[in-house]
Amino acid sequence: MLISPNHEPTLSPPYPRYGVLASGSGSNFEALIHAQARGALLGELGCLICNNPGAGAIRRAQDHGIPAHCINHRDFDSRVSFDHAIIQALDSHKIDWVVMAGWMRIVSKDFIEAFDSRVLNIDPSLLPSFKGAHAVEDALTAGVKITGCTVHMVIADLDAGPIIAQAAVPILADDDARSLHARIQEQEHALYPRAIMMAVDAYHQSHSSSR
Repeated sequence: MLISPNHEPTLSPPYPRYGVLASGSGSNFEALIHAQARGALLGELGCLICNNPGAGAIRRAQDHGIPAHCINHRDFDSRVSFDHAIIQALDSHKIDWVVMAGWMRIVSKDFIEAFDSRVLNIDPSLLPSFKGAHAVEDALTAGVKITGCTVHMVIADLDAGPIIAQAAVPILADDDARSLHARIQEQEHALYPRAIMMAVDAYHQSHSSSR
């Protein structure tokens, strides 16, 4: 179930352009594509950035005609130089918001400042519990009865940015990491487009009122 209020987008055109960062199969990316197609995500998916040449997310982008860039972190000698290459690619597509969808790299302060308050991430946990790359396994090891997923703003501290929305998932007696992760992903796919709209609406309302 969703731990967030019902939200109807209030944006008016022109709508934002989103750049998606993904490292793996891209199931959340695919969910965003479908959400945009049915009008649940207002705006345009302007490009995909992937850091793994063989990642399935690249094929998904190609299948839907979305520009895709593979920028391999292994080709750079520092996190900052890697991030600057990504910023340049995003800027070339006139990206307004960055949406991390299974992005397995920690970003630098330079990246966060380039898209100030416009970088979102989704985690397979109910933050602030179980931060990091092994959230599903950590929840099982801890023996908790409920976990879930969280959409939050990205800041310099890992998985510590302001929470936008959450969805809860019960842990079943026979769950393993694979089965639990699959059920969490179902909630992620439903939650992420709504949370993006919540964040974009809030951003535009705050910036309009400050003018």
